[in-house]
Amino acid sequence: MMVNIQQLIAKDLNHIWHPCSQMKDFETCPPLVIESAKGSYLYTDKGPLIDAISSWWCKSLGHQHPAVINAILDQLSRFEHVIGANTTHPALVELATELTGITNKQHVFFASDGATAVEIAMKLAIHATELKGFRNKTDFIALKNGYHGETLGTMSVSDLGIYKTPYASFGVNCHYVKEIPYINTDKDPLWSDCTDYWAVVEPQLEKVKDKVCAIILEPIIQGAGGMLCYSADFLKKMSYWAKENDIYLIADEIMTGIGRTGKWLACEHADISPDLICLSKGLTSGALPLSCVMLDHSIFELFYADYSEGKSFLHSNTYSGHPLAIAAALATIKTIKSENILNKAQKLGQCMLECLSQVAAASGKLENVRGIGALVAADLVNTKNPRLGNDIYQYGLDYGALIRPIGNTLYWLPPLNTNEEIIGKLAEITLNSINKAYYKA
Repeated sequence: MMVNIQQLIAKDLNHIWHPCSQMKDFETCPPLVIESAKGSYLYTDKGPLIDAISSWWCKSLGHQHPAVINAILDQLSRFEHVIGANTTHPALVELATELTGITNKQHVFFASDGATAVEIAMKLAIHATELKGFRNKTDFIALKNGYHGETLGTMSVSDLGIYKTPYASFGVNCHYVKEIPYINTDKDPLWSDCTDYWAVVEPQLEKVKDKVCAIILEPIIQGAGGMLCYSADFLKKMSYWAKENDIYLIADEIMTGIGRTGKWLACEHADISPDLICLSKGLTSGALPLSCVMLDHSIFELFYADYSEGKSFLHSNTYSGHPLAIAAALATIKTIKSENILNKAQKLGQCMLECLSQVAAASGKLENVRGIGALVAADLVNTKNPRLGNDIYQYGLDYGALIRPIGNTLYWLPPLNTNEEIIGKLAEITLNSINKAYYKA
C-alpha cells in the first residue's frame, strides 16, 4: 500500500504527543516513518538506518529475531492474555525458573514496564521495612545523576533536573550521594579501589541511616544521566553498608540487565546480591512490554500470612506477566544462551570503544570516551550551541543512523548481536555527523 508520507506526518503531528519530545522540534525535524525493521536496521522514509540506540535501549537481539517472533506466534495460537492473579501456565513457570537461575532470587513479581517494576520494588521496600517494625524508616538513598522512571514515585528518587523539577514536591523523601567515583573503563584504578571516595560518602550515609528503608541505584552505568560509568568497588561498598545496616538495596537493572554489560547483570561486576532487582527493556528484546522484580525469600515471607492479618502486598497490573511477552522473554533468554551473546557483547564492546576513540581522535570534538560492555559514550566539547545534539541526530539520519544524544553526551547502544562491520559504518556516520554539526555551528 502506497503511503503519502507528508500527509501521514501531518496527521501524526495533529494528534500524537510523542514521548520525551518537545513537539515544537518536529517543525524542523519531523518524525521518522518506519516501514519495517530487521536486525540492527530500521527501514524508513529516509532509507535504512542503523539503530544505534536499540530503540530506547531494549533491542537486545535486534529487531524481528526469528526465535522471538516464532515464540510469540506460538503462544498467540494458544491464548493471548489471561488474568495473572489466579492463573499459571508452563511458559510462565519456565521463565520464572530461568530468571531465578540468572539472578539467584527465588521469587519474581511480574509487571509490564520499567517504571512500574521500580515502583513495585520501592513499595516492597517501604512495606517490608514497616512489617519489620520500623514505621519511621521511609526515606531512600539514591545517586546523583540517577534515573529510575517517570511515575511520581520513581521520579522522586531520580536526579534529572528538567524531568523532575515540576514534580519535586511529590513522592518520597530521598537523600542523594554526590561523590561518585566515575570511570572510563574497568581498567581505571578506581574500578577496584575507591577507598578515598568511600571515606567521604560513608559518614554521610551514617547520618541518615535511621530514616532510610532502601538504597536504589543503577549498577555500574547510569543511563539517562549521561551514560556515566562508575566503580565496581563503590557498588560493592554500598551493598555491604546496606546489609550491615538492615537497609534494602534495589538494583535498577532496567537498562543494564540481560547482557548489556557483557554479563547477565551489571551487579555481577561487583559480585553483589541486591535484595531486589528490577528487569525490563532487553528482557523481551523489546518485542513486547514486560518487567519484573526479583526478590529474596526473606522479603516474600514477610507478606506470607492469612488475608485477615493485613500483610498482603496487593499491587496489581492488568498485563502483569502478559503471556505473549513471557514467550518473547523466554525465547530471548534461550537465544542469549544458545548464541553465546554475553561473550559477543563483551567483544562488541571492545570494538565499539576502539571505534569511538578513533572518532574522538579524528574529530577532536569528543572527550571522556568511556564504556562498559556493549555501551560506549563520550561528551561533546565546546557545546555552546544548545541544539548541537539535535543537529547530530538530524545529520545522522541523512548519513544512515539513528543516533540520539542525551544532552551533550553521544552514545552507542546497539543490539548485542550487531556485527563489527555495522559498527565500522556507524563510526563513519558518527564522524561525518559530528563534523557537519560543528561546521554548521
